[in-house]
Amino acid sequence: MDNPERCPWCGDDPLYVHYHDTVWGRPEYDDLALFEKLCLDGQQAGLSWITILRKQENYRAAYDNFNPEKIVRYDDSRVEELLTDPGIIRNRLKVQSVIKNARGYLDLLDRGIGFSDFLWSFVENQPIQNQWRSFSEVPTATPESEAMSKALKRSGFTFVGPTIVYAFMQATGMVNDHLVQCPQHRQCYLLSQ
Repeated sequence: MDNPERCPWCGDDPLYVHYHDTVWGRPEYDDLALFEKLCLDGQQAGLSWITILRKQENYRAAYDNFNPEKIVRYDDSRVEELLTDPGIIRNRLKVQSVIKNARGYLDLLDRGIGFSDFLWSFVENQPIQNQWRSFSEVPTATPESEAMSKALKRSGFTFVGPTIVYAFMQATGMVNDHLVQCPQHRQCYLLSQ
């Protein structure tokens, strides 16, 4: 069923509409789900999100369901194997970034820092409820995404610039950037209460 009030960025592609209506903007607190999403957002760099969304299941298969303990053991031959996988973006830096991010994730855990707690601390553990009326009002980065980006880089993560991190924050509900007229704005707000 078409919804003219839906955020315009998802268009009418059924996969994108489903993602908009059921995933994007909903608060996510699971460590591994957040790790997967951060890695996938890094894969998006220079591409559209729908490209990565269409390959999400391929990524899960290629990267052992984003299990950091398995990913950190990937050696050069595994990297070369991934670079031949047509189901993912075959870019050496992006493949290596998932491995580096797995190391960063496990390093945080080794220091007694939960990944979700670490990430959500940048928004004081509560989704920021924005009130945008037009897509042109929505920023591409914020002071919070810049701070998170710097902290992630210090922890060894890559492909985590402020713009990528802000897209990640939007997707995982750390900020509610559904336009106020979109029905999902209220749904995401209610999930955060």
